[in-house]
Amino acid sequence: MRRWLLVALLGVTLLLFAGIEDSIVQVGRTLEKNGVNEVRYAVWGTGDPNSVLRVLGIVEAARRINEIWAKNGINVKVTIRETRYELDFTQMYQEFLSKQPLGTAGDFLVNSYVYIAPLAEEGYLLDLTSYLEKHKELLNNFFASHIEVAKYKGRIYGLPQDTEARPFYIRKDIAAKVGLDLQGLDEKVLKGEFTWFDVYEWAKKAVQTGASEWGLIHRRGSAHPDLMQFILAFGSKLYDPADGKLVFDKEAIYKWLTIEWTFAREKLLPSDMMAWDWAKQVHPAIVDGKTLFDIGGTWYWTEWQTKDYYTDPKTGQMRGLKPEEVEQWFYYTLFPAGEPGKKPVTLSQPFMWMVSSKAGAQNPKYSALKSVYDELAFLIVAKASDPDINAIHSIISAHLPVGKPSAELLASKEWLDKLYNLQIDLDPGVKEKIAGIVKATVNPINAAFLSKVSYMLEYTNFPPVHPMYAKLSAIFAEVVDYVLRGQMDPAKAIDYAIGKINADLDLKAGVKIINDIPKDWRFGGK
Repeated sequence: MRRWLLVALLGVTLLLFAGIEDSIVQVGRTLEKNGVNEVRYAVWGTGDPNSVLRVLGIVEAARRINEIWAKNGINVKVTIRETRYELDFTQMYQEFLSKQPLGTAGDFLVNSYVYIAPLAEEGYLLDLTSYLEKHKELLNNFFASHIEVAKYKGRIYGLPQDTEARPFYIRKDIAAKVGLDLQGLDEKVLKGEFTWFDVYEWAKKAVQTGASEWGLIHRRGSAHPDLMQFILAFGSKLYDPADGKLVFDKEAIYKWLTIEWTFAREKLLPSDMMAWDWAKQVHPAIVDGKTLFDIGGTWYWTEWQTKDYYTDPKTGQMRGLKPEEVEQWFYYTLFPAGEPGKKPVTLSQPFMWMVSSKAGAQNPKYSALKSVYDELAFLIVAKASDPDINAIHSIISAHLPVGKPSAELLASKEWLDKLYNLQIDLDPGVKEKIAGIVKATVNPINAAFLSKVSYMLEYTNFPPVHPMYAKLSAIFAEVVDYVLRGQMDPAKAIDYAIGKINADLDLKAGVKIINDIPKDWRFGGK
């Protein structure tokens, strides 16, 4: 039965991409007629250590296009001259922003969809709409919600690469020490019966009894998108489609900052949390069991297995966790409601294959053949979206697939077995680079995790596609840091943030400020 399922899926894939293959052949013949035998592109990508297929997927797509051309007797080759992968996606965006006008940025950018709006506004991205109208079979292969967030002013500027949910992780052994019953807790969270008021009480108990060093660990750096969940969990929103403006809700933000302030003052959360190093501090603290709660993402699940964050108490050596250990030690739920009466949330930030509006500029006869190089760049990201490439990325990085065919592949034990043994059709160089991650992560436990956590997408939210969102989130990061360090109380931090918004005329025009700081609201009985 499983073999038939696999054969059927491969058949669907071949049908879906038949039209793409015809276009690849036409583009190859046009290049060959114009005397072009090699096309060179560079890909820039970013993210967690396990998500390397964000750049290697482009390498594999180029290999598949080269095979199609060879099969049709076309003497042209695509070469990916640069594969650059960085962990800091904000820094990568800033570098692309500065270098794209000079023609020295990557031809492909794989980054959060939130950067589509500012980059498209500047004319730095290739509009993919006409290509997708030509290849509706590809468009229909993605979940509709992910295509919607790839749009800016009605045009499509990216193809979804992955998505995720942001589970609220709870360390099971610490929960047992303090008497926190995890049986059915996800249901209580879902019903709004376990809120951040409860998180605070259990975090306090864990630290005061010595069960853990910290009550809560969250991410450093930019305040988006993990911490933005607080605004949603207090029943507010980040964007108002009625007037196209970002929303700064003083009430919800005050409550969020009050939680940060309270946790840090009571030493339940490090006061220098926003400066903690991702690999040297954040993750070792979590996997070594130094915190009861953690605000994280689905990708943590496999990153803990492939990076040496855990110090083995028997050997004193640092190593990755085994899938069985991750399953044994970590419970996960939706992000709890901010307070009684509110609802739990999660937030997704799909990553996109984006194409520079100057893609291929370093190739021969660029001015005359720009439209051909543009179409070829689109076809490369189309091939990088092949279901098997997306499914491999999902299982090794614990991101959720963006299309049904790739999700169905993940359910096939036969396909997972072949992937584990690397008996798959992949570029040898790509195979070599992901071999270690594959051995550590391709496991039924991880496939089951992806399946179990997928329900969270029913409760997900997306950061707004707005050119000023990056600026606003940077201000949030700044004030969270001030509040955690005790340099501003929540009320002063809100005044400071509003002052920053008003000092930037573009930001001021794009943000509306609503509600007031609540006078009678108390957190943690204070």
